[in-house]
Amino acid sequence: MSIEERLKELGIELPSPPPSAGNYEPWILAGNLLFISGQFPIENGQPRYTGPVGTMLTEKQGYAAARLTALNVLAQIRAALGGFDRLESLVRVEGHIASASNWNNPPKVLDGASDLFLSVLGERGKHTRTAFVPTRLPLNLSIELVVTASVSTT
Repeated sequence: MSIEERLKELGIELPSPPPSAGNYEPWILAGNLLFISGQFPIENGQPRYTGPVGTMLTEKQGYAAARLTALNVLAQIRAALGGFDRLESLVRVEGHIASASNWNNPPKVLDGASDLFLSVLGERGKHTRTAFVPTRLPLNLSIELVVTASVSTT
């Protein structure tokens, strides 16, 4: 089953890839690696989840924010590659979660992204992951994902 068929089966429609928020590229293809710039929980061009997890957002809301952010990552991959046929696998997911000083459960929140990647991409969605818990992220958004993927060069 293709990724597009899997998305349809799951009832997921990918958004348009969000534009860059500054003077940088949303993605760069270098050899067989695709580098996706930081993606945020943006929906229809608007910030959807703002503020830190642990005060302004619950872990459940953080999970939903990570899932939405992962949808934007997939939209960038599709835009970069013209589809998903050349995607071999995700390699690394860096998760940045705006966090209250007394909150420290990033795995639970980042599973929102990881679960979506695995559900949509199957084996190609397996990845390494690291978490950062700063007190604030750009535009006061709650989640930022930075993703590297392996792609076929043929």
